[in-house]
Amino acid sequence: MAKTWVLDTETKGTGAHIAPLKRDDRAKSRELNLVRFHPPADAPGSGSGAAQPSVSPQAMRFKVVDILSARVLVEDVTVLAALQALGSLRKAIDARVYVRRADGGRWRLLSLSDTRTLWSLREWASSS
Repeated sequence: MAKTWVLDTETKGTGAHIAPLKRDDRAKSRELNLVRFHPPADAPGSGSGAAQPSVSPQAMRFKVVDILSARVLVEDVTVLAALQALGSLRKAIDARVYVRRADGGRWRLLSLSDTRTLWSLREWASSS
Protein backbone atom coordinates (compact mmCIF):
# COMPACT_ATOMS: atom_id res chain seq x y z
CA MET A 1 0.00 0.00 0.00
CA ALA A 2 1.35 3.42 -0.95
CA LYS A 3 2.12 5.95 1.74
CA THR A 4 0.75 9.46 1.74
CA TRP A 5 3.30 12.10 2.59
CA VAL A 6 2.68 15.54 4.08
CA LEU A 7 4.79 18.63 4.52
CA ASP A 8 5.37 18.86 8.27
CA THR A 9 6.03 22.44 9.37
CA GLU A 10 7.37 23.39 12.76
CA THR A 11 6.27 26.57 14.52
CA LYS A 12 9.72 27.14 16.06
CA GLY A 13 11.37 28.25 12.85
CA THR A 14 13.36 25.06 12.36
CA GLY A 15 12.03 24.61 8.84
CA ALA A 16 9.86 21.96 7.31
CA HIS A 17 10.36 18.37 6.35
CA ILE A 18 8.38 15.70 4.59
CA ALA A 19 6.88 13.05 6.85
CA PRO A 20 4.50 10.16 6.27
CA LEU A 21 0.87 10.89 7.08
CA LYS A 22 -0.19 9.22 10.32
CA ARG A 23 -3.50 7.52 9.83
CA ASP A 24 -5.90 6.88 12.65
CA ASP A 25 -7.22 3.33 12.36
CA ARG A 26 -10.42 4.37 14.12
CA ALA A 27 -11.10 7.03 11.47
CA LYS A 28 -11.75 4.53 8.70
CA SER A 29 -14.87 5.19 6.75
CA ARG A 30 -17.90 3.86 8.53
CA GLU A 31 -21.36 3.29 7.28
CA LEU A 32 -23.70 6.02 8.40
CA ASN A 33 -26.73 5.07 10.40
CA LEU A 34 -29.92 5.70 8.49
CA VAL A 35 -32.84 6.97 10.52
CA ARG A 36 -36.26 7.22 8.95
CA PHE A 37 -39.05 9.18 10.48
CA HIS A 38 -42.60 8.26 9.64
CA PRO A 39 -45.42 10.79 10.08
CA PRO A 40 -48.39 9.87 12.26
CA ALA A 41 -51.18 8.06 10.44
CA ASP A 42 -53.55 11.02 10.87
CA ALA A 43 -51.06 13.58 9.49
CA PRO A 44 -51.86 15.13 6.09
CA GLY A 45 -49.94 13.51 3.27
CA SER A 46 -49.11 10.41 5.30
CA GLY A 47 -50.38 8.20 2.51
CA SER A 48 -53.49 6.89 4.22
CA GLY A 49 -56.84 7.90 2.84
CA ALA A 50 -57.51 10.15 -0.13
CA ALA A 51 -54.87 12.57 -1.28
CA GLN A 52 -55.46 15.89 0.43
CA PRO A 53 -54.72 19.13 -1.40
CA SER A 54 -51.98 21.37 -0.10
CA VAL A 55 -52.73 24.55 1.78
CA SER A 56 -54.93 26.89 -0.21
CA PRO A 57 -53.57 30.33 -1.16
CA GLN A 58 -56.19 32.00 1.03
CA ALA A 59 -54.73 30.20 4.04
CA MET A 60 -51.29 31.74 3.50
CA ARG A 61 -50.38 34.99 5.24
CA PHE A 62 -47.63 37.30 3.99
CA LYS A 63 -45.23 39.85 5.40
CA VAL A 64 -43.33 42.25 3.12
CA VAL A 65 -40.24 44.10 4.36
CA ASP A 66 -38.53 46.90 2.43
CA ILE A 67 -34.85 46.05 2.78
CA LEU A 68 -33.64 49.54 1.90
CA SER A 69 -35.35 51.11 4.90
CA ALA A 70 -35.77 47.90 6.97
CA ARG A 71 -39.41 48.87 7.35
CA VAL A 72 -42.25 46.35 7.47
CA LEU A 73 -44.64 47.38 4.71
CA VAL A 74 -47.41 44.89 5.49
CA GLU A 75 -47.68 42.03 7.93
CA ASP A 76 -50.13 39.14 8.29
CA VAL A 77 -52.02 39.99 5.09
CA THR A 78 -53.44 38.06 2.15
CA VAL A 79 -51.59 37.58 -1.10
CA LEU A 80 -53.52 40.43 -2.76
CA ALA A 81 -52.40 42.96 -0.12
CA ALA A 82 -48.83 41.64 -0.34
CA LEU A 83 -48.85 42.12 -4.12
CA GLN A 84 -50.10 45.68 -3.70
CA ALA A 85 -47.29 46.36 -1.20
CA LEU A 86 -44.77 44.99 -3.71
CA GLY A 87 -46.12 47.49 -6.23
CA SER A 88 -44.72 50.35 -4.15
CA LEU A 89 -41.13 49.09 -4.55
CA ARG A 90 -38.75 49.63 -7.47
CA LYS A 91 -37.37 46.10 -7.85
CA ALA A 92 -38.15 42.62 -6.62
CA ILE A 93 -34.82 42.46 -4.85
CA ASP A 94 -35.80 45.48 -2.73
CA ALA A 95 -38.20 43.30 -0.75
CA ARG A 96 -38.02 40.38 1.59
CA VAL A 97 -41.23 38.43 1.48
CA TYR A 98 -42.14 36.05 4.29
CA VAL A 99 -45.00 33.57 4.34
CA ARG A 100 -46.73 31.46 6.96
CA ARG A 101 -49.91 29.50 7.31
CA ALA A 102 -52.99 31.30 8.59
CA ASP A 103 -53.09 29.07 11.67
CA GLY A 104 -49.85 30.65 12.89
CA GLY A 105 -46.35 29.33 13.04
CA ARG A 106 -43.02 30.84 12.06
CA TRP A 107 -42.45 33.23 9.19
CA ARG A 108 -40.58 31.54 6.32
CA LEU A 109 -38.50 33.68 3.97
CA LEU A 110 -39.41 33.16 0.33
CA SER A 111 -36.61 32.48 -2.11
CA LEU A 112 -35.64 35.15 -4.61
CA SER A 113 -37.27 33.20 -7.44
CA ASP A 114 -40.55 33.00 -5.49
CA THR A 115 -40.31 36.72 -4.72
CA ARG A 116 -39.78 37.43 -8.42
CA THR A 117 -42.84 35.33 -9.24
CA LEU A 118 -44.90 37.46 -6.86
CA TRP A 119 -43.27 40.57 -8.31
CA SER A 120 -44.44 39.62 -11.80
CA LEU A 121 -48.02 39.41 -10.51
CA ARG A 122 -48.05 42.85 -8.84
CA GLU A 123 -49.52 44.62 -11.90
CA TRP A 124 -52.37 42.13 -11.97
CA ALA A 125 -53.10 42.93 -8.31
CA SER A 126 -53.13 46.69 -8.92
CA SER A 127 -55.75 46.28 -11.66
CA SER A 128 -58.00 44.18 -9.40
